Formats: sequence, C-alpha cells, structure tokens
Amino acid sequence: MNVEQETGQKEMELNPAQTKEAMDLQSKTPKVDRENRETVGDVRVDDPRMRCTDINVHYGDKHAIKGLNLDVGKKEILSMIGPSGCGKSTFLRCLNRMNDTIDSCRVTGTIEMDGVDINGKSIDVVPLRASVGMVFQKPNPFPKSIRENILFGPRIHGLATDKDDLEEIVVNSLKKAGLWDEVKDRLDQPGTGLSGGQQQRLCIARTIAVEPEIILMDEPCSALDPISTAAIEELMLELSESYSICIVTHSMQQAARVSNRTAYFHLGDLIEVGTTDQVFNAPLHQLTEDYITGRFG
Repeated sequence: MNVEQETGQKEMELNPAQTKEAMDLQSKTPKVDRENRETVGDVRVDDPRMRCTDINVHYGDKHAIKGLNLDVGKKEILSMIGPSGCGKSTFLRCLNRMNDTIDSCRVTGTIEMDGVDINGKSIDVVPLRASVGMVFQKPNPFPKSIRENILFGPRIHGLATDKDDLEEIVVNSLKKAGLWDEVKDRLDQPGTGLSGGQQQRLCIARTIAVEPEIILMDEPCSALDPISTAAIEELMLELSESYSICIVTHSMQQAARVSNRTAYFHLGDLIEVGTTDQVFNAPLHQLTEDYITGRFG
C-alpha cells in the first residue's frame, strides 16, 4: 500500500462521521444547546506552556474573538477547527503577536508564557517570535540557498557565530525536519527549487533552527499533495516530543490523526475543547456535533 492509499484509509478509519459506532455514541450524549455560546470542556491543563485568559480581538468594529480562555499544554498538539471565518487563525496569530502588524486590530486579555504576559509593553516581539515560531499555509522559503534559509534566524538572534556551530545548526535542523537525507548534497542550491512538501519542511526546519518552545502552524498542509501531507503529519508527531504545537486545520481527519486536544471555534467563540477522541466521538455541544457530522461547515 502506498502512502497516499494509506492516508486515505486512515481518513476513513478516523472520520467519526463515517462510523456507525461513533454516530450512535454522539446521539446518546446529552448536548449543550446551540444557542449557548459558553465554552464547554476543560480549557485548562495541569502543566500549561501558554495560558490565555479573556482574549478579545477586534478588527475595527468587528468583534472577531470573544472572551476566549484556553491553555496550550507542554509537548502537546492542539488542533483548532471550525468553519472559515470563525476566528481560529486570528487566535493563532495572537500567540506570537502577529496581529500587531494589522493596524485595525486590537487585542485585549492576557497571554502568559512562563508567567509573563506576552502583550506587555516591555515585551520585545523579535525574541518572542523566535520562541513562538510560525509556519504558514503556503511554503515561503527565502530566495536564498537551503543553508542560508536555515541560518537566517540563528544569525539575527546571535545563537552562533562559529562556522562549525552554524553548520551543526543546519544539520540538526534539517534532520529534525526529516529533510537532511534529501538535501544534504545541495545545501547551496536555492530553497525555492525544492518541491512543495520539501519547501514546507524547510520552513519548519527554519523555524526550529532558532530553538522555539512553541510552533504555530496555520493550515500547513492545505497546499500539499497527500504524500507530502502524510510526511508533514509524521513530522508533527515527532516534533511534539520536544515542542508544543498549535495547528489550525480545515481537515477534521488531520486533526483526528495528529492532535492530543481539539478546540472547536464558531463565529468568534470557543465552543468546545477537549481530548481529540472526546470531541470527535462524544461532543458535548450541539454545534460541535453539527460541524463534525457535516451539517454545516
């Protein structure tokens, strides 16, 4: 069986909307009414890497995120799902202050990392964005060599100056991203010459080269083929042994395959959060069930 076939088989196995057992379990679980917008499930974890409290995001007059509370656990993969425009990507960008680049955007509430509010006036966003790295929807390698893509961040942040130390960063980052064997003989060739899946793994290698603590991924596989998607998902599982990962995805099958916890967003509200098994197989809120069973989306 090839990787594409195996990926398709996993989607069938893990999609709760396709299994009678899951549907029966969902129908027997009492649901919170659709009109109740309060978050159900446990938003807190025992050992948080990041703690978000009463987060509100406004774009001018539009209230995009409404009073959100959520923890990001250590060494976990947290998936954020929901229909387009529900606020999940907006919230993801709050975690490393990417919304600062949007003039009309205003963020209130506290986001604590190591007990420090990252929205504090004294916080320098440059080291923050090294600690909380971002991988975007479309691969965006710099128009530089593969080696220089990796070394861009470490040089800016002064992580190493010695030639041997810099080369070690290149090798280790590419190995962690599962790309070393494919590019070790062409490190001085442009990163833009790689395939789409390889470019995305290069971007992940570039992110981890600056030694982050949290990796944010905004639909990292939406532009990739099934084989590349399977490779990225396998990489995410490996990286979660060392990093906390937050992923926004429109693929419920992907969330089911890779995440420990899942958060469901709807129209700016965090509707439900829980273990991935619970959210998909026994959702507590009617809106969550409606979404994962395909009634809307």
